[in-house]
Amino acid sequence: MSEVLVLDGGFATQLARRVDQAVDGTPLWSSSFLATDPQACVNTHLDFLQAGSNVISTNTYQASVDGFVKHLSLTKEESLELMKKAVVLAKDACAKYLNEKNWSSGAVKPLIVGSVGPYGASLNDGSEYTGSYVNSVSKEELMEWHRPRFQALVEAGVDLLAFETIPAQTEGEALVELLKEFPQQRAWLSFSCKDEIHTSHGEKFADAVQSCWQQTGQLVAVGTNCVNPKYVTPLIESVRKNNTMRDIPVIVYPNSGEIYHASTGWLEGSACRALDEYVQEWLDLGVKYIGGCCRTYPQDIAKIVEQVEKWKRSHAT
Repeated sequence: MSEVLVLDGGFATQLARRVDQAVDGTPLWSSSFLATDPQACVNTHLDFLQAGSNVISTNTYQASVDGFVKHLSLTKEESLELMKKAVVLAKDACAKYLNEKNWSSGAVKPLIVGSVGPYGASLNDGSEYTGSYVNSVSKEELMEWHRPRFQALVEAGVDLLAFETIPAQTEGEALVELLKEFPQQRAWLSFSCKDEIHTSHGEKFADAVQSCWQQTGQLVAVGTNCVNPKYVTPLIESVRKNNTMRDIPVIVYPNSGEIYHASTGWLEGSACRALDEYVQEWLDLGVKYIGGCCRTYPQDIAKIVEQVEKWKRSHAT
């Protein structure tokens, strides 16, 4: 049986709790803290590592050269260095965690994944949740915009890239095509979805997954994130119906299930069934990477770890 890896949760969610101030809804979201409070970034990574995460993502989801130049008054070169700093901070957190655990060379180090959010996240207009921009931005333009981010994260030494919260098949295909320019680099691709069938932009999730998976051999998994957990099972099942996709590695890291409005933010009290209650069901469907996204905290990850270990024991041979 291949290994199941537990991801971290909502980085910005936990960061906001740590610094006791709002993070989402700002132009740079949590990535501004790379410049203003790097220690808070390290501590947030540590929170998830101590909860049991095997994989942590860099604080670069909303990081871009354009955004850093505009909102932090940095040069292009300084912007790229700040993205690389995000990897250094994640590595610092891992080193501290392993030191606390008296790590030996035989232990498994947590993976550090370079977070690559969608183009729409830089627009700060909610279009990352609809993918509407792909109607006017070409694949070539998307590749050109993402390329410096790839280069910075790869040069800084991430273990994997995470193409996450991707709302449209077109952008997924652009990212996978760009990945070919970095032939030694592996990545996962995760779409955001608006229901149990479609990506946020409206393509059938199963079609988007198949198109991108078959485009390259560099993907370690495909799946969905920043989605209501109640949609995850039918989304996975829609992929598994295709015999050629029946055994592909799947990644899922949904949000808490609470309702989000681009104009007003999260609707308090709108949470649904607890995330950990779905875990064994998803593992039975062949999920290999599992974690949380928005509004999920270290305590949620700890509960996921418990369920993963329980599932492993029940399936031990």
